[in-house]
Amino acid sequence: MNLLPPCENRGMSDTISADLRYSRQIALPGFGHDAQAKLAGARVLVIGAGGLGSSVLPSLAAAGVGTAGIGAIGIVDDDRVETSNLHRQLIHTPADVGAAKVTSAAESIAALNPATRVEVIDQRLSSDTALELFALYDLVLDGSDNFPTRYLAADSATLTGIPLVWGAVSQYSGQVGVSWADRGPQYRDLFPTPPAPGSVLSCEAGGVLPTVVSVIGSLMAGEAIKIITGVGEPLIGRVTTFDSLSGGFRELSYQKDPDGETVTELIDYDLFCGVGPQESGLVAAELAAELATDDNDIDLVDIREPWEIELASIPGSRAATVDELLADPPVGAVLYCHHGVRSAAALQRLAEQGIAARHLEGGIDAWSREVDAEIARY
Repeated sequence: MNLLPPCENRGMSDTISADLRYSRQIALPGFGHDAQAKLAGARVLVIGAGGLGSSVLPSLAAAGVGTAGIGAIGIVDDDRVETSNLHRQLIHTPADVGAAKVTSAAESIAALNPATRVEVIDQRLSSDTALELFALYDLVLDGSDNFPTRYLAADSATLTGIPLVWGAVSQYSGQVGVSWADRGPQYRDLFPTPPAPGSVLSCEAGGVLPTVVSVIGSLMAGEAIKIITGVGEPLIGRVTTFDSLSGGFRELSYQKDPDGETVTELIDYDLFCGVGPQESGLVAAELAAELATDDNDIDLVDIREPWEIELASIPGSRAATVDELLADPPVGAVLYCHHGVRSAAALQRLAEQGIAARHLEGGIDAWSREVDAEIARY
């Protein structure tokens, strides 16, 4: 079935080089030159140039998406490449550390397929810009790594009426689905409310097997290709899950929630997901100012893994696990980790036991950027 309507001026140049490059997919049953032309003229927005984006983006570019007419691949992300990204974010190299991920990704795409038109948006997707940005594209793939952005992307796709391919990974497993308001149930029908803050481990806190990212990213790109070309049946009302430890896949079906709230506008997604600014948080400059006073009584506690501490640490800090802090409650403690995710979750555990503490928002990464550039970023 043809899920995207034909668009004017969206043909692929009928050249020998193009035919040769895409010949193995043009030869597929039910594909042909018409499907290839749709890929060439499609406008696809990818949220995130990190783990999932590193698999999605080269797959789309290699398949010929955005290579003709007004077709393009848009990339929106405000992050920078770090060394700890490289084991799974294969679109980046060690030479790209410190560079904007969107810039590094665009350069990799240009090397892979020079015909691909790339639109770089070096900013974080926000409620202020999402609807206007989504309206410029036919299809969105959400490869973000946080729940506020996932709900923002899902609601924006609903309000603009375009299909959304979403994916998520955690440790040894991942999942992928399609949300399309005009065709079936949506992301909020499956996940009406976000999980409690800290209940789902981030890649930073829980780790992630790089091959899981590759598998889920490839499935996302496959869904996008199906939606654009009309070949096959997209995962509308279904979720595919992958468990790398068993090597198995499962499919879960879901329906539209008759009691679900209708999405009518964008909201404050940090507040909705419970990850807004906390009174117990300190930005790097605030912590530096407090540490600089002669009479400070700050107990600076590094809760990262030992291997991370060996790479870099803030002078004057001590290492401790959350369990150790629960057993021996600190006084005047400021916790920090890599990006502030684990320290925020640790604060919640301490607070549940009546232990007061604060944490460094943005972690040692923010400290390195804003206070002491000699501390290595990783």
